This record gives sequence, structure tokens and C-alpha cells, in this order.
Amino acid sequence: MVRPQNCVAVIPCYNEAEVIGSLVAQIRETVANVIVIDDGSADQTASKATAAGAKVISHAGRRGKGSSLLAGWTAARSAGFEWAITLDGDGQHSPRNIPAFLHAAETTGTPLIIGNRMGSPVSMPRLRQWINRWLSLKISELTDRELPDTQCGFRLVHLPTLAEVPLNARYFEIESEMIFQFALRGHPIGFVPIDVIYASERSKIRPLIDTVRWWTWYFRARRGAAHARASGQAFLAKSSTRVPCSIHAR
Repeated sequence: MVRPQNCVAVIPCYNEAEVIGSLVAQIRETVANVIVIDDGSADQTASKATAAGAKVISHAGRRGKGSSLLAGWTAARSAGFEWAITLDGDGQHSPRNIPAFLHAAETTGTPLIIGNRMGSPVSMPRLRQWINRWLSLKISELTDRELPDTQCGFRLVHLPTLAEVPLNARYFEIESEMIFQFALRGHPIGFVPIDVIYASERSKIRPLIDTVRWWTWYFRARRGAAHARASGQAFLAKSSTRVPCSIHAR
């Protein structure tokens, strides 16, 4: 059963003191337990999150979004939670969308539900729209599935399933790797529409180095996909079924 009581929110953060307190408070109206991973922030991110009721894991230096998420998921499993919902710490994801994720997982049993911003991306900057559509196309081709929004960090994941999926990415390529590894093992992946929020926040992506990291990951994944296809033991879930959210099922 997917209930707020067996779900924890996991939020990777870097210098988000201005918004993290109010974000944690809003999340706790639906999901009482929140883990914030402070990735070496130079501001009051950790203290603001703690004051709002979150458990905080602090990194002495910046390790990357992927490392932060892995630390949060590990802590969530250790605490006995079955599900984790991840949100970015900059306020770009609306906590009022959380019930839609829980409902989708409850009604379909899908172990990975991702927020889809591309149904109505009007407020998303044009460049981000283009990049997101292009990256989603590349991951769709890689996995033989139609995946509308592969870069959204707003996700609900079943932790026991996640524990069996190897993830090595330590930076922003974690979103792509997570989808690839779930698809490689034939797990269903679902999408729910979410609010598109863009205000004054600045992306933490470093264009040059993170682009190099993503392409390095992509070529490695493409080689892995080719080997898996040749062995006939991968990408078994290619059909799609429409339910309360868009589900790409077994």
C-alpha cells in the first residue's frame, strides 16, 4: 500500500536557504517525514531545513546531485520506508502534486513514477524545453520506450526495487541513469502531469562539465544497451497502458 506514512521525501540541496524551510513545511502537510541532503552548502540550508522539521544529512563538500540522492535513499531504506519521493530543493516542484504520485503508484503498482512537465511547458524557458525534449528523445531511443520527460527530478520510487538497481552516477546524469537501469530490467515506468514552476531560481548545472559527464554516461549506457539486446535479456517492457497517469508497463 502506498501511503504517506510509508513514504519519505528526499531533497538534495545546495545553497537553498531562502526556500528550503517553506518547502519542507509544505511537504510535511502531506508526507510527514523529510530527509534533506545538504551538499556542502555555504549558507543556512541545513539549519533552515532542521528548523522546519527535516532530518538533515550534511556533506562537508559538494559531492553532486547523484551522490546526494544515493545518500538520501540509503537513509530512507535504513529508516524502514518503502517509498521515497524526490523533489529539487529550489522550489521548482510543487508539494501539492505529491498526492498524484501516491495515487498513481497505489492504483498501478508502478515502482517508478516521474513528473511530466511537457504536457503544458509554457512557463518553461524555451532553451530548457528544447534540451529536455532532445534528451528525452535520446533516452527513449535508448530504452525502446516513449518517455516524455526524462530529466524531471520530481519522482516517486519503490525503495526495495531501487535497491536492486545499480546506480553509479554521482551528478546530474543520475536522472537518465535511473530510467535506463529501470528500463533495462523491464520495470514499468509511469508519468504524472505536474505544475511547471520557473521563477528566479538558478540551475545548479555546470554546462560544460555536466554536459561532458552526461555524454560519457550516454555512450557507456549505449554500449550496455547493445550488449543487453544482443543477449536478449533486456528492455522487456515496451508497451504502454493509459491509467490515471501515463504508464509504460511490462
